[in-house]
Amino acid sequence: MTTEKPSKSSTPTWKRWVFLSFRGEDTRTGFTDHLYHALSQKAIDTFRDDEGLKRGEEIPPALWKGIKESRYAIVVLSEKYASSTWCLKELTKIVECKNGKDNMEEVNKWREALTEVANLPGWDLKHRPDYQTKPCELTR
Repeated sequence: MTTEKPSKSSTPTWKRWVFLSFRGEDTRTGFTDHLYHALSQKAIDTFRDDEGLKRGEEIPPALWKGIKESRYAIVVLSEKYASSTWCLKELTKIVECKNGKDNMEEVNKWREALTEVANLPGWDLKHRPDYQTKPCELTR
């Protein structure tokens, strides 16, 4: 899954190629460790949380930054991945970045504003008598 996000400039701001999302208790010393080392051997800069996150703690800003600054995300789905609130928060952030919607509240406000304006009564240019008979002229 790519975490590509449209940016205001044409130059991407990726600092890493890959962000690994995984449930540490399930795969840290097994599959994920092998995957991380294989990517490293191929010189693919990969972010993974090496600290181990504890239940109830806030997700550190460095983790959010790691997600935002990675071009791709690899999500290692294990048997208990979805039972971890950490994993679910990471996954949500990854999907937000993929969709380019970091601020869903703002997107919802835009949607509401567009819906409200679209429902206002207005003048449809198609019903103008000269709409199809006179082409629009540009003045220079």
